Amino acid sequence: MRRKSIAVIAAALMVMVAVMAGFTGCGDKSAKSDKVIKIGLVQLVEHTSLDQIRESIIDELEEEGYVDGENIEIDYQNAQNEQSNLKTICQGFVADDVDLIIAITTPATQVAMSETSDIPIVFSAVTDPVASEVVKDLDNPGGNVTGTSDAISVDQIMELAEEVTPGYKTIGALYNSSETNSVSVVDELKAYAKEKGYKVEDAAITSANEIQPAAQSLAKKCDIVFSPIDNTVASSIATANDVFIKNKIPFYVAADSMVKDGALATCGINYEDLGKETAKMAVEIINGEDSGKMPVKTMKDCDVYINSDTAKSLGITIPDDVLKKAVDLAKEDL
Repeated sequence: MRRKSIAVIAAALMVMVAVMAGFTGCGDKSAKSDKVIKIGLVQLVEHTSLDQIRESIIDELEEEGYVDGENIEIDYQNAQNEQSNLKTICQGFVADDVDLIIAITTPATQVAMSETSDIPIVFSAVTDPVASEVVKDLDNPGGNVTGTSDAISVDQIMELAEEVTPGYKTIGALYNSSETNSVSVVDELKAYAKEKGYKVEDAAITSANEIQPAAQSLAKKCDIVFSPIDNTVASSIATANDVFIKNKIPFYVAADSMVKDGALATCGINYEDLGKETAKMAVEIINGEDSGKMPVKTMKDCDVYINSDTAKSLGITIPDDVLKKAVDLAKEDL
């Protein structure tokens, strides 16, 4: 009889311990699961800006305690600037039942969205998320998507151009007309030019093969040339730089990495910081946050970047006032 009582009491205690453990597990939202989180990481194309974002995302995830090969598994895929590749990659992520998709660039995000409305998606380097129909509202994205924007101020870049190369009248615009973000930024450029009395010459391309003739055409008609954060131009920026330097045309861009790669100057965001913010948002989602309720993050700080080697090749002296506030990417690593 005594043994039976002891057995009953022991069984009751085990049930109580199990129940308490269950409550403890549910209440501790910060506790990390033993499950390995599967992350699909898709990048439109490899070039300095996007590579910097990707590397920063992976580094920051590790800083946050999520290490590839340990508690997370990152499947990185590069689409080589091909839309069909993006679709195949994202379909693969869905088939593999990944827990999260990180999409770098607007096209990558748009394709990921077309393949799943259930898997959370965190984007990076989407310049205009609303115009590109990635989100309905920056503060309330809705659906399964949120992320970071690399929006820049065209006004500030053109004001920098006025400081460095005053007296220009005609601005060339080199961009891919199929990239929604590029079109949006060039529209801003045209509005700025109209207000200030400048003329804009368009050179809309659809592939990297068209960059050289487009640049040569602009070099004959323009005083300076501007390119937004355009993946096609960025991936073949050396071609454009060669033409513009040869013809002594200042080339202003919208990304620090494009200056590092040889353009003259920009007033832009730090892409390492952009990657870090993207990773932090990914971690929030891993820890249970609803992606559709997380506001899109935009980078508020804008820094001046110049390339003194390019300035020298163009025969341009950077004003002291600009030098004091600028980062010379000819002398620094990104």
